[in-house]
Amino acid sequence: MARSKEALVLLLDVGPTMHHLLPEVEKLCSLILQKKLVFSKCDEVGIVLFGTQETKNDLTIEVGGYEHVRVLQNIRVVDSDLADMLHDLPKGSVPGDFLDAVVVGMDLLIKKYDRTNKGKKRLCLITNGLSTVKDPSDGSKEDQASTIAEQMTSYGMRLECVVVRDNWANSSNEIILKENYSIFNLFPQKTSAKTTYIESTTSLFGAIQTRRISPVTIFRGDLEISPELKIKVWAYKKTYEEKFPTLKRHSDKAPSTDRYATHEVKIDYEYKSVQDESKVVPPEQRIKGYRYGPQVVPISSDEWDTVKFKPEKGLKLLGFTNYYNIFRHHYMKDANILIAEPNVDDANVAVSALARAMEKLEKVAIIRCVWRQGQTNVMIGILTPNVAKEDHIPDSFYFNVIPFAEDIREFQFPSFDNLPSSMLPNDQQQEAANDFVKSLDLAASDKEEVLRPEFTPNPILQRFYHFLELKSKHPNAAVPPLDKTLRRITEPDLELFMQKRPVIDAFRRQFEVKEKPKKKSKRLRERPSGSDDEKVSGRLRLNEDIPALTENGGKAEEIGNLTPIQDFEAMISRRDNPDWVNKAIKGMSNKIFDLVENSYEGDNFPKVLELLSALRKGCVVEQEPKQFNDFLRCLCRFCLDHHDLRSFCDILASREITLISKSEAVDSEVDYEEARSFPIKAEPKCESAQ
Repeated sequence: MARSKEALVLLLDVGPTMHHLLPEVEKLCSLILQKKLVFSKCDEVGIVLFGTQETKNDLTIEVGGYEHVRVLQNIRVVDSDLADMLHDLPKGSVPGDFLDAVVVGMDLLIKKYDRTNKGKKRLCLITNGLSTVKDPSDGSKEDQASTIAEQMTSYGMRLECVVVRDNWANSSNEIILKENYSIFNLFPQKTSAKTTYIESTTSLFGAIQTRRISPVTIFRGDLEISPELKIKVWAYKKTYEEKFPTLKRHSDKAPSTDRYATHEVKIDYEYKSVQDESKVVPPEQRIKGYRYGPQVVPISSDEWDTVKFKPEKGLKLLGFTNYYNIFRHHYMKDANILIAEPNVDDANVAVSALARAMEKLEKVAIIRCVWRQGQTNVMIGILTPNVAKEDHIPDSFYFNVIPFAEDIREFQFPSFDNLPSSMLPNDQQQEAANDFVKSLDLAASDKEEVLRPEFTPNPILQRFYHFLELKSKHPNAAVPPLDKTLRRITEPDLELFMQKRPVIDAFRRQFEVKEKPKKKSKRLRERPSGSDDEKVSGRLRLNEDIPALTENGGKAEEIGNLTPIQDFEAMISRRDNPDWVNKAIKGMSNKIFDLVENSYEGDNFPKVLELLSALRKGCVVEQEPKQFNDFLRCLCRFCLDHHDLRSFCDILASREITLISKSEAVDSEVDYEEARSFPIKAEPKCESAQ
């Protein structure tokens, strides 16, 4: 087995008390294999079931015992067939002994790898702990567990125990659970093991590390306290956004008989001159530029390299401040952890002393951070002490980036204290609101917190992996609905809301709830009647005579508020009725006009520019230049008539959103020069001399 590959043995309890949990266990194990097929396709996996009526393992034949433990699959390279075995796990009929299952799993790893590949062998146990562990022939159950733990350490194995806590309210189960929990808690003390207790099936998806990520340092160097005092430290990522796997373009042009074909798609770009489209501009004749007002300022690569800020790699202490001076909402980017360089005693002592002193004084350190040589940006961050509660874990720091002044957005909102008493909640309303918040508390004191971040998987990613597996077997498969377990993460818990219905109704009764009518903009009444603008705006109204084609599989039929560009592109691409192009253009025009009308100090202008670019592109493709040109002229005249909207015309000129000329559309009546000179800026009015 390669150094970077892992061997995993799944130990699954399928006894009678686990039957209601097996569907969720199947989903979790399938997810583990799906991720391995994407990220670690050379990893090896074995499956062991316990609690089965059948007994099938080598130890039963060799030494006897280990009954009701079945090796469903010996350790082998992960593949789709292995994932299929987990889709319908057999239900056992007898209680299973999880210690027997652990020993059988260890036997599989020892026979295949012996003492090699230490740290790359993992056992994963999933159970509810309601099955009795058999008494050993010699010693106690704790002694047996200690012996097993010593063997794990000797062979370099790791154990993960996931215990699902069910509500079994009888004294016999309490005795069994208490005894088993003491064994589960013993493993982390004796060997490299982790025991996780969960309360719900939703947490089950996040209880096991489904993707193995090797720790990689992002920084190795000195934490400079002063020029005379430097501490050797390493930095790792503590949290990092998990993203979709990289999707690559795949070509089927290579012959099927070519075993060494990469099917890679290579993309090459050519830049052609505007004046002569047949002339290709070579790289040495191209230069980047930045917009500065209406002009473009060219900057060569040599100039850009010269103007770049090139700080030195390192971490330098700027000073200390009270922890309450740093706000949690100012944390930016990912969280990192800073530890002393391993096997350097002086560095460990220095980091520990500094962290404990900062915790005692309630201080955080502000440092200047440059992770690597040649990095063009400097970050300012804070070190928060992380003093370990266990002796075998060293002290460390958490590092978070904090913003510069330009990164902070200051929004001023009026204070509620300035409102009249009629607009403030009374005592009954405030009490109802307090009860409402308390009733929906996900971290109630008498229960485990629901949706804990460390146990809550990303439902988007989980759905993607599931669909990827389905698509690999059935290329024409449709996207399945969201799994009910993942749905509980993204949607309100109906059971919880039904239980708290009286509190919700009481909260609602304290307030008058009614629909607020949408106010029309005053500018609608300011349009001059009988002008060309009125004629154009009349043409912009949606054609209500176009029938709604609901039989077309849910295709876009109007420009919505959430995805207007996608709706527009979908409508103009429809070929079931020639009127859809006109309806799409008119709908997008109305959407743009409304955004401009209702903008305040240009807050809608960026969105308007996106929609306007999409509209222009669509009109060029569909050869409808007149509709776009008429609308753009109308829009610019409207903006020039309103002082607070005149800046929009300047923005159009700087973004080069112009009329569609004859060179782009044959039916256009606008030549190239007229298109380039549009829009016309407003001229100041001359006052006559008195």
